[in-house]
Amino acid sequence: MSPDATAARDAATDDPASRPLVVLLPGKHRRAERGHPWIYSNEVRMDAAAKALAPGALVTLSRADQSALGVAMFNPHTLLAARLLDRDAGRPIGRRFFDRRLERALKLREQLFDLPYYRLVHAEADGLPGLVVDRFGAVLVVQSNAAAMSRLEPLILDALGDLLKPEAIVLRNDSPVRALEGLASETRVAAGRLKGPVSVRENGAVFRADLLTGQKTGWFFDQRDNRRFVATLARGARLLDLYCYTGGFAVAAARAGAVAAVGIDRSEPALVLAAEAAALNGVAETCAFRRGEAFAEASRLAAAGERFDIVIADPPAFAKSRKEVPAALRGYRKLARLAASVTAAGGILFLASCSFNVAEAEFAEAVRRGLADAGRAGRILRAAGADADHPIHPALPETAYLKTLTLALD
Repeated sequence: MSPDATAARDAATDDPASRPLVVLLPGKHRRAERGHPWIYSNEVRMDAAAKALAPGALVTLSRADQSALGVAMFNPHTLLAARLLDRDAGRPIGRRFFDRRLERALKLREQLFDLPYYRLVHAEADGLPGLVVDRFGAVLVVQSNAAAMSRLEPLILDALGDLLKPEAIVLRNDSPVRALEGLASETRVAAGRLKGPVSVRENGAVFRADLLTGQKTGWFFDQRDNRRFVATLARGARLLDLYCYTGGFAVAAARAGAVAAVGIDRSEPALVLAAEAAALNGVAETCAFRRGEAFAEASRLAAAGERFDIVIADPPAFAKSRKEVPAALRGYRKLARLAASVTAAGGILFLASCSFNVAEAEFAEAVRRGLADAGRAGRILRAAGADADHPIHPALPETAYLKTLTLALD
């Protein structure tokens, strides 16, 4: 039997009565009782039976007194050992479970958005730990970042297929966090056909997204509302986007009346899609995209005396782990200094961090120091996170990973 068939069989036959039992150490249940969905390896009675479980096994999680906490996905080889799926340990994890969770996620997005372009599943915040699903009209992108979700993938794809009848489903299982779960990296079209980049409709504009080779899942839905807000400030402005990717901020600003928008990015394929988006939206003459490294370009522009009315700096994650946070904060401080140095007097500076390891207060302090280094003063107009299709789990701050500050500089 193939691995996919085995996973599908295991998922279909999950029996709460015969699931392995994983027991927590005395007192280590309290955080989970308060709603946190994660259990760490040093909180588990890691006996021989627990160590022998396959990564991604479904288990009944119990307190030290043997009373059940719920059903969880378990991996004995990782620091994050268990992820709670349901507080009812008697809940079978099968097709009905996924149907209900996906239907709930879909209903919420349909309340939030008129068009089918959004993050459909945001992992723990939607009750599906380690699973991300982005919807691009008739095409879905699925990313499984936990061993159990990878094993259950055939069941998930079937449920998505029946719920939404997509023309294609793309697996973007190339996230670095998969290695921590012992999972291989892969990118492929799992169902249907994909002929190339797809269209994304957002705030009245049309963009292009490469779902197979673009960053993350091909598009950053999380910045949707931030792009809308910045665009409201753009009439008559000259804009610089130091990490423009496929042109989201620049094209939105140009459509809103910016007189010039310059986008900088290291990815040539992304810049091609940005230029396509500018043309599709009738702002090709307003937008200019060129390849470059953000820090170097900002330094060069500052030295040349260039100043912009709006400057955007939305970099990729600077910290992939807690040990990288000090270096990341130095990076955000330097980026704030350089970005401020090319922002005109009375201009707008938008800065973002998608590093979930960097706390909101840490990011804000790095920005404050960067502005001071540049000799600039100003005020925060807006502090925001991701758009509503990226809900936040109340007990899991990591799901509030995106931090943004929009500042008016003197």
